Amino acid sequence: MEAASALAAPRAVVRAAARARLSFVVFVAGGGTLATEICASRLLAPYFGSSTVVWANVIGLILLYLSVGYWVGGRVADARPRPELLGRIILVAAVAIAAIPFVSRPALDLALHGFAAVSVGVVAGSFLVALAMFAVPVTLLGAVSPFAIRLALGDVSEAGSVAGRLYALSTVGSILGTFLSALVFVPLVGTRRTMVGTAALLALSAVLLLGRRWLAVAVAVGALLLVPPGAVKGASGLLYETESPYQYVSVLRQDDGSRILQLNEGVAVHSVWRRDTVLTGGYWDLFLLLPPLLGRPADRMLVIGNAGGTVARAYGRFYPRTWIDGVEIDGAVTAAGRRYLGLRDNPRLRVITADGRPFLALTKRRYDLIVVDAYHQPYVPFYLATQEFFRLVRDHLRPGGIVALNVAAVPGDRRLTRAIGSTLASVFPSVWVWPALRFNDLVLATAGRTSRGELLRRSRAAPPRLRSLLPLLRRELAPVAETEAPLTDDRAPVEWLTDRMLATQIARGRALDDRALPTAPR
Repeated sequence: MEAASALAAPRAVVRAAARARLSFVVFVAGGGTLATEICASRLLAPYFGSSTVVWANVIGLILLYLSVGYWVGGRVADARPRPELLGRIILVAAVAIAAIPFVSRPALDLALHGFAAVSVGVVAGSFLVALAMFAVPVTLLGAVSPFAIRLALGDVSEAGSVAGRLYALSTVGSILGTFLSALVFVPLVGTRRTMVGTAALLALSAVLLLGRRWLAVAVAVGALLLVPPGAVKGASGLLYETESPYQYVSVLRQDDGSRILQLNEGVAVHSVWRRDTVLTGGYWDLFLLLPPLLGRPADRMLVIGNAGGTVARAYGRFYPRTWIDGVEIDGAVTAAGRRYLGLRDNPRLRVITADGRPFLALTKRRYDLIVVDAYHQPYVPFYLATQEFFRLVRDHLRPGGIVALNVAAVPGDRRLTRAIGSTLASVFPSVWVWPALRFNDLVLATAGRTSRGELLRRSRAAPPRLRSLLPLLRRELAPVAETEAPLTDDRAPVEWLTDRMLATQIARGRALDDRALPTAPR
């Protein structure tokens, strides 16, 4: 009797150690799965953006892979319930995750050629190929929990508690994997090293089941952290790039010596810098006619979506007495602007790192001009396009003030302009659209009722270097009426509208280049 008790004690210790190893493995696999999902979205963002459509595809396919993994893992565990097999499954998943950042580059580069050639087939194909790379590791990680439950289950009477405990550990691991990867590791060390670090941790957890002889594999995976990350997205003329908590940020030098700011997939240019002029020939120049249209000196101005400060820099040259609050949500964009894009050139610019709408809701300041430059293909923050937001804007305008918005468009498709213009018309007495460019419309509204004739009369006070824009204004400025149901915080499908416009243009095989305004440097 005493001998049996003496033997039972070591066995209990062994079983407890085995349960502890299984618990740790499940915890790490849960964290690795969600860290891989976060990294998948970050890996794709420089090439495809981070819109709702991209996220829906990433999340949907990850869940599909996990579902297959749950089913396969349960079947394999019933057939061969051995800890060593589970360890091999995790080790293969770890190696696959570590390889993705290195082998995905050809498919992602193919996407760049697709955008350049406006080939929707190439863009969609490279997107699916890139996502398919995550099928093997995520499916294998999905197999971990059901396999571990089978190994931990000693008696069917405790099936519920065992399954509940292990799924709880997997979920806690997933929570930590999400927050640590998104908020700590990706901003700190980048996407590639976050993926490799995740793979190394998974490989170490596999060693707990396989034995020390497999430690060399885990060390080899971890050694990939020493490989220099290089450029996230190699591009001609690349001066600077970084991954912020919000997006991929890059500054490129053009052949003419100018510099441009691009975000994520680079379909749009968000700021431009030239050494000898503040004029660009792009949509930024349209905002320079707002002070004349105001009909009085613009003492204070708010720019939501300050980016690299192109508008503010130009105001410092043409309207040096205007104080500007430039709100930019991404501090990394502001840092790039200060270093490469002349953000410090206007001494009356105060840069505020904040989201535009919360800033406006909290500030007590009122402005003569409010510029919203967050509307640029393919990103349209829906909460900056709703009736509720425009009411907030109206409350922060001085009497007779003007709000102006840069809205994305494509030739023959102004559906986003119509939706936003109609929403503005539900709040403001006078709304106007100026389709001066093929891919950008300037939509403006006045806090007081203003006629077209009055706006054109005021425009004659424009500085001499801007008067080349006046014929365009006289020819194309058109009133906007409330013809559609306004966009609201509850329903504002602006991303859907924008994605449809962009997809239609690419499907037509037409380029996304634009003509220059008469203010373009010569």
